[in-house]
Amino acid sequence: MPSKKTAPASKKSAAVADKNQPLMDDIRLLGRILGEVIREQEGREAYELVERIRQLAVAYRLKRDAQAGKSFDKLLKSLSGEQAVSVIRAFSYFSHLANIAEDRHHVRRREVHERAGSMQEGSLAFALEKLHEHGVRPTEIARTLQHGFISPVLTAHPTEVQRKSILDAERAIAGLIETRDALHTERERRDNEALLRARVTQLWQTRMLRYSKLTVADEIENALSYYQATFLREIPKIYEELEEALPGHDFKPFLRMGNWIGGDRDGNPNVTATTLRHALKRQSEVALRFYLTEIHALGGELSISLRLAHITPEMQALAESSPDTNEHRKDEPYRRALTGMYARLAATLHELTGTEALRHAVAPQNAYTSPDQLLADLKTIAASLKFHHAEALIAPRLKPLIRAVSVFGFHLATLDLRQSSDQHELVVAELLQHARIEADYAALDEAQRRELLVRLLQDARPLRVHGADYSEKTVGELAIFEAAHAALRRFGREAIRHYIISHTESVSDLLEVLLLLKEVGLMRGTLDGEATSDLIVSPLFETIGDLRVAPEIMSDFYALPGIAALLKRSGAEQDVMLGYSDSNKDGGMFTSSWELYRAEIALVEMFAELPAAKGITLRLFHGRGGTVGRGGGPSYQAILAQPPGTVNGQIRLTEQGEVINSKYANPEIGRRNLETLVAATLEATLLNPTKSAPKSFLEAAQSLSDLSFQAYRGLVYDTSGFADYFFAATPIREIAELNIGSRPASRKATRAIEDLRAIPWGFSWGQSRVALPGWCGFGSAVLDFLGEEGTPEHGQHLTLLKKMHKQWPFFRTVLSNLDMVLAKTDLGIAERYVELVEDKKLGKRIFTAIKAEFERTQAALSLITGDDKRLATNPALARSIEHRFPYIDPLNHLQVELMRRYRAVPAEKRSTEPTMEKVQRGIHLSINGVAAGLRNTG
Repeated sequence: MPSKKTAPASKKSAAVADKNQPLMDDIRLLGRILGEVIREQEGREAYELVERIRQLAVAYRLKRDAQAGKSFDKLLKSLSGEQAVSVIRAFSYFSHLANIAEDRHHVRRREVHERAGSMQEGSLAFALEKLHEHGVRPTEIARTLQHGFISPVLTAHPTEVQRKSILDAERAIAGLIETRDALHTERERRDNEALLRARVTQLWQTRMLRYSKLTVADEIENALSYYQATFLREIPKIYEELEEALPGHDFKPFLRMGNWIGGDRDGNPNVTATTLRHALKRQSEVALRFYLTEIHALGGELSISLRLAHITPEMQALAESSPDTNEHRKDEPYRRALTGMYARLAATLHELTGTEALRHAVAPQNAYTSPDQLLADLKTIAASLKFHHAEALIAPRLKPLIRAVSVFGFHLATLDLRQSSDQHELVVAELLQHARIEADYAALDEAQRRELLVRLLQDARPLRVHGADYSEKTVGELAIFEAAHAALRRFGREAIRHYIISHTESVSDLLEVLLLLKEVGLMRGTLDGEATSDLIVSPLFETIGDLRVAPEIMSDFYALPGIAALLKRSGAEQDVMLGYSDSNKDGGMFTSSWELYRAEIALVEMFAELPAAKGITLRLFHGRGGTVGRGGGPSYQAILAQPPGTVNGQIRLTEQGEVINSKYANPEIGRRNLETLVAATLEATLLNPTKSAPKSFLEAAQSLSDLSFQAYRGLVYDTSGFADYFFAATPIREIAELNIGSRPASRKATRAIEDLRAIPWGFSWGQSRVALPGWCGFGSAVLDFLGEEGTPEHGQHLTLLKKMHKQWPFFRTVLSNLDMVLAKTDLGIAERYVELVEDKKLGKRIFTAIKAEFERTQAALSLITGDDKRLATNPALARSIEHRFPYIDPLNHLQVELMRRYRAVPAEKRSTEPTMEKVQRGIHLSINGVAAGLRNTG
């Protein structure tokens, strides 16, 4: 018999087990089906090999069994390339299927909470209740949203590994798993399982890898699939929930999607004016086809007869304006009107995209010239239905469609333009040279550049010389600007709003873009006159150094004559983008987080104090990645941890790589994540204290940042041979060969860490299970900050850090993310990759240093939080890791073995070596599988 003291814990454990039983049942079901498919497709021997490897991997993980390790190594070395590929595919697909089961369980648990009347933190209902408890009036909430702007922005990056064909099959499996919860008879469950088997068989026989380089058009299609699956239907539901909770308020669109794919040409020569036009056309086509489908469905539903209901005069006029003269619909005004609206929308589709609607009751004609015209017709229908007491027919389809049109328009999502500042400089220099204004623009100092650029912005004349022979680079860059100008006229004001300048390092970087906007008509008038700009020129501050000078650059920019007036006439909005990835690679996780925090405070204070900026809304755009090493982590906590006064109802943030799939592939989970952004923005705006953190907290964070920066730079940049170690002990070389992105992994053809993109840098460390960018430097910083153990200083400093963890959202969120990344790190697996370093002394020296810093960081985190066990406060993630890691480990072990074989063959001989194709494919499959298993990339 257990004692009374232990009984509650036992009951709790039993309750948790019972709560998670449906998840375990789904994982076992999908695992069994996968096993049966492998047996059927590959044979019993292949299945038993997979099972043997799984058992050895579990023994190696849980027991660090030396004998199991030796048997494991021997078995892996004995595998042929074909066997290795088969095993890797098995474990990869298990990871994919486990993800589906987990996603379903998240939704299931939320439904249980909602049925019980409880609310989960991060949900919209929870946030609204919390605001009510704190005395925030509904009118204040409504006012915040009316002036708000919340926008997740989808981006494509060189570590996005999923094929759309795989994503589509997995969505089908997810739908079947969801359906399974509602089945009652044995026959229904058997039929469901047969369909699951069919889809798993499809997965097994579908190629996981691309054999050709991913194009920008492919990336566009991947992104658009999330609109079709999730955004177009789920975003209107969020507005509906708010309108129900806050009756009497009709919200203008504040939550809307952004997109970079097709407009982001920083480091990607494949993005051109042609791809920009293609992206905008495809976005428009997805929105318009969705509206056409819904209008067709409404025609089936609104079969109301004039003999039975009296409609409004406006509705009668809309019906009379329809070209539908079918006698069978003569007394059905709604159907006649909707037939005419379908014809108009079909004509719009053809006019904007050059494509045709699927059905035509009457010929396409009289295209809508704006979404407002379509909205007006839809609202006429809604008002008439309400008039004759048919309001019940509005909610199921018409109301969500009205909201979708108001949010997505004819453009679907706002497409950002982005380019690096050095590319703008080259174009401006060539324009000035041909115009004989300045022969050597690059030789001018910053003051001279500003003076020249301001003068040119005050001159109405263009710079281009007719007939001049401009370089391909200049012609291509100007074509982008011209395509954007045409797109705004074609798709509307919201189609393109922001021009982002990567590597902003000076005021002239901003002025150069304004000059290029003026050159093509995106800026009209002169700086000393009544100039207006169609686009918001948005600097992107990326490195630690850039973040530190960001406020000074913006202050100097607004001090220039005419700049503030230009911004106010152009909508009075200023976006500033902050880069998490490069600042992390530059200075480490803690320093990056702290410098971002400081930059946000300084920018907000600067805008508040600068007279010229009065009346201009500052919006911070957070360039967050998927992993903690790139600013990732739970969005809810991240937004609440923003410095006081920096959100103000305005936030944009990037969604990247595999994170897009994990957040938005499942519609229910997609809505939950979108709700979280709205909930956190409301809480951060209306509940967060306006006063700064205590001075002692800020000083301690600065000290930790300085010490962390030294430790991180000391290891990564100042340790001899570190770059060689990185290129040998991670799959960075193999990642560069994998067809998973449309742009290269490095900015230059060198092995310097400085030139490597931050995304593959983080991705490679994640693959080798080191996750170094997410924790490196913090352990040494804490130990140095605390001082010698046993001294009064040590005790005082530790008390301070514990207080910061308890009371300061910023510090607590940093440590929570650190806890998560440490839990996902496995130096036992990472040590296997050290075997790939040819210089054994170098490998041992660097890995010993990495391991020592990791152990210092583990100890420091436990010291501050009081939790010796990782994820003590996040049991759901701890459970997920416990379930999935034994199935990820074999992928890592096989990846190491195959990389050893691959690198043993000289590069020039790989194309003629018959075994190399299978070996290379196995490596690339393992990269895909590990990324899916860890649920984030770079």
